[in-house]
Amino acid sequence: MQLMFYKYQGTGNDFVMIDNRQQVFDKTNTQRIAFLCDRRFGIGADGLILLENHDTCDFRMVYFNADGNESSMCGNGGRCITAFAQFLGVIKNEATFEAIDGLHKATIEKGLVSLQMLDVNTIEKYTSHVFLDTGSPHHVQMEDHLTDLDIKTVGRQIRCGEPYNEAGSNVNFVRKNADDNFSVRTYERGVEDETYSCGTGVTAVALAMHYIGETEKNLITLQTEGGALKVSFESHGNGYNNIWLIGPATQVFKGHIL
Repeated sequence: MQLMFYKYQGTGNDFVMIDNRQQVFDKTNTQRIAFLCDRRFGIGADGLILLENHDTCDFRMVYFNADGNESSMCGNGGRCITAFAQFLGVIKNEATFEAIDGLHKATIEKGLVSLQMLDVNTIEKYTSHVFLDTGSPHHVQMEDHLTDLDIKTVGRQIRCGEPYNEAGSNVNFVRKNADDNFSVRTYERGVEDETYSCGTGVTAVALAMHYIGETEKNLITLQTEGGALKVSFESHGNGYNNIWLIGPATQVFKGHIL
């Protein structure tokens, strides 16, 4: 049976999008999902996202990593599915949807999709890095030589090492450009490689940089390999709320695959 799909990208973080409101897609077929995300034998993507009906919200987001396994929250995926929902006529310019980590609000204005992330109340500061969960777990560490860093090798070592082990963590390497501007490169678990951009990752970086005193700003620009994203937030004690991830989300193409 042919499968209708759409391809979306948000600052280079790309996704296969499927309208699954009629429950036509087999979510248990891990090999099929991995095949669809394969860049040589399938469509090619960092992940696959299903848009499904929801009883009380505008829609439900179901996200799978490129390895075929259902995963934790994906920020850029959340922005892309919001644009997809608008394209399908499910929403106009505002949305409330459910993802694996809970409810999210989103807005679309002048080509930019703003996604409200969940509050972050726990941040762990260590000598070499910061760890926090922004819907997905993130290790954040500063690197002066960001351009030359072997992200795949070093990121893989951290992702699988202590204390993360089998569960693993996404790994973000950061260079400060200005008080409100940071460059970020991210190794993503599930993709098991560097991605052009990571929404929960840049959110984690913005909060971590504020938490350790690298910035006093509450609107941060994050330069990724795929383009610029912005993160705004409010701080309260040791936590953060009213967190928004802001950036473009674009439909690239659509088609059928066997």
